[in-house]
Amino acid sequence: MKAFVIGLDSAPPELLFNEFLDGLPNLRKLLNKSIYGPMKSSIPAITIPAWTCMATGKTPGELGLYGFRHRKGNSYKDIWIAHSLMVNEKAVWDYLGQKGHKSVVLGVPPSYPPKKINGWMIGCFITPDSSVNYTYPPELKSEIEKVVGDYIFDVVFRKENRDEVKEKIWEMTEKRFEVVRHLVETKDWDFFWFVEIGLDRVHHAFWKYFDENHHLHEPNSPYKNVIPDYYKLLDREIGKTLKLLDDDTAIIIASDHGIKKMKGCFAVNQWLVDEGLLKASYDKGKVIRFEQLDVDWSKTVAWAWGGYYARVFLNVKGRDPNGVIRMSEYDRVRDEIAERIRSIRGPNGEKWDTKVFYPEEIYPTAKGDKPDMMVYFDDLYWRAAGTLGWETNYLLENDTGPDDAVHSEYGVFALHTPDMDASKTIDATIYDFAPTVLSLFGLNASNLRGKVLYNACNI
Repeated sequence: MKAFVIGLDSAPPELLFNEFLDGLPNLRKLLNKSIYGPMKSSIPAITIPAWTCMATGKTPGELGLYGFRHRKGNSYKDIWIAHSLMVNEKAVWDYLGQKGHKSVVLGVPPSYPPKKINGWMIGCFITPDSSVNYTYPPELKSEIEKVVGDYIFDVVFRKENRDEVKEKIWEMTEKRFEVVRHLVETKDWDFFWFVEIGLDRVHHAFWKYFDENHHLHEPNSPYKNVIPDYYKLLDREIGKTLKLLDDDTAIIIASDHGIKKMKGCFAVNQWLVDEGLLKASYDKGKVIRFEQLDVDWSKTVAWAWGGYYARVFLNVKGRDPNGVIRMSEYDRVRDEIAERIRSIRGPNGEKWDTKVFYPEEIYPTAKGDKPDMMVYFDDLYWRAAGTLGWETNYLLENDTGPDDAVHSEYGVFALHTPDMDASKTIDATIYDFAPTVLSLFGLNASNLRGKVLYNACNI
């Protein structure tokens, strides 16, 4: 048995519906003989740490990864950026390598710098550019460049020139699949996992043209078919790739989270100032980043980072440089702030479905530089804006560049094995991926979260 994993960053559960599969014959054919269903993502439902949770069967708390950036040593402004060397837990390819199985791992975040594995690894979207060493073994880099020239890891998608964004996404995806097919045919692999980040980028850059219910929808835009056309591109590339696989290969499609329209951005730090919790002054009409803000830390109770979810930090005495909250008051203060956050309503007074998570309550352990609170504004429909200087706390657009979509909690999982001749729907979580993959090779890692999906189904 071999296993081939197609990672589609931000593929939503709608991908599994018949009406969505119109025009996608290769995906439809695969799903007709698969177990499949929505896959609940990690908390937070963002690229890093979600793919790492999938690969390791561990929670963000166990990994100590809560996003792309993290506080450094409880500093107010010093940060570190997530990368592969910060992941200390074994991934599925490590377990397989110990049993002599060879793997190809291409673009699974975070895979830069590339680590030594029993096989071949190519860096993910956090790779700076093609001038650095982005492969293991190092000589694989020159092999790739003979196939496609300069390899593309990511595109700048938050920009007004949508034509350029579209062109670059198409070029990146076509090159990625060309490399995938080259490695499928030339390497002696047992396990192959690649992630295409282009789907996430096309969603964020073109969702308002696709979704008729988006508040900024442009019905007659020349970009209205960009997202459907990109799915057709993926389907063609996947179809050409599947033809190269052996008949004894299991095929998996997985996404780290889903996608949905963005209703707007909520300026969380401005709100904290309004509430008297963040003591700082700023000029309305002059937008600044939090790092530029002049904060009176001796009177500040809480502050936040923006993003698809908000990370709220309390200013704790004995932990933070100029902390004011005594540890004996920590629980009370945190609960009070959490309740105030949950009571935030929308711009028209509408009730929000806001969720507040405490890391130590949702993870078996919470390592590293964790926030004190993790906030999903209105079930992730409203992105958190960390910037300040806006005329209102409710922004119609993203504060860091054009972005039409936000993440949703559910991605997709589908598994086809050679013995399947029918389909069955299942419920899955992101933690089920690793034990399910290992089970295909007859392995059992008892220390992983999640369950084996295939053995539980009678097909």
